[in-house]
Amino acid sequence: MSFNLLKGKKGIIFGALDANSIAWKTAETIHDEGGTFVLTNAPIAMRMGQIDELAKKTGSKIIPADATSVEDLDNLVTQSMEILGGKIDFVLHAIGMSVNVRKGRAYTDEKYDFTTKGWDVSALSFHKVMQSLYKADAMNEWGSIVALTYMAAQRTFPDYNDMADNKAYLESVARSFGYFFGKEKKVRVNTISQSPTATTAGQGVKGFNSFISYAEKMSPLGNATAQDCADYTVTLFSDLTRKVTMQNLFHDGGFSNTGVSQEVVDRFSE
Repeated sequence: MSFNLLKGKKGIIFGALDANSIAWKTAETIHDEGGTFVLTNAPIAMRMGQIDELAKKTGSKIIPADATSVEDLDNLVTQSMEILGGKIDFVLHAIGMSVNVRKGRAYTDEKYDFTTKGWDVSALSFHKVMQSLYKADAMNEWGSIVALTYMAAQRTFPDYNDMADNKAYLESVARSFGYFFGKEKKVRVNTISQSPTATTAGQGVKGFNSFISYAEKMSPLGNATAQDCADYTVTLFSDLTRKVTMQNLFHDGGFSNTGVSQEVVDRFSE
């Protein structure tokens, strides 16, 4: 069901890889709610995914951009405003990558060149994106910028590795840049701390399927799906949340506030 929450709004969506990704689901939902957007991803990620299919389905243009490159991001912002016909109302940052995880390096045995690369892609890129938008005065008043995170930024999940540090930095950037964007441009900046979700990226974490099952048993409402997250993101892009900013918003079925569930107690009582 569409409510036209984003009718007339324009934006940029980072990170749509395939139909399993949260960014992909969000793009589809934004389209259904009347919004228009430019799709972007790193050239290597675009070769791995099916972003052309999404662009065709939603009538969107694709602008390749390396989110770690300020030059690419400045170009992305300029081109997006030209394509969309004006300033931007919403931006979704849904990108993250750990070379240490990909290469099977333990947190206690990081290769720091890998760490730096993952931090740049997963966290510092959020600052770079917002700085490009800010300097170009590209955001409309009451616009909304959202990045996806995970509660490993607050609590320890051993196999999440250096991505936990990246997410903690990402959330700090949202608060810090959110102050300046709010004070000077009336733009909102928030992060969504999503349930573990069966995306292509998420499944690269060791023991991921087991943890999804555990989180499902711990969460009173069950895990939030990629589509659930897309729906929630749309509310943050809409005018209904104009005074919500600098927040890390848990979207995890109650997992973050549950000490232990009866299902978990029963499982260990067997």
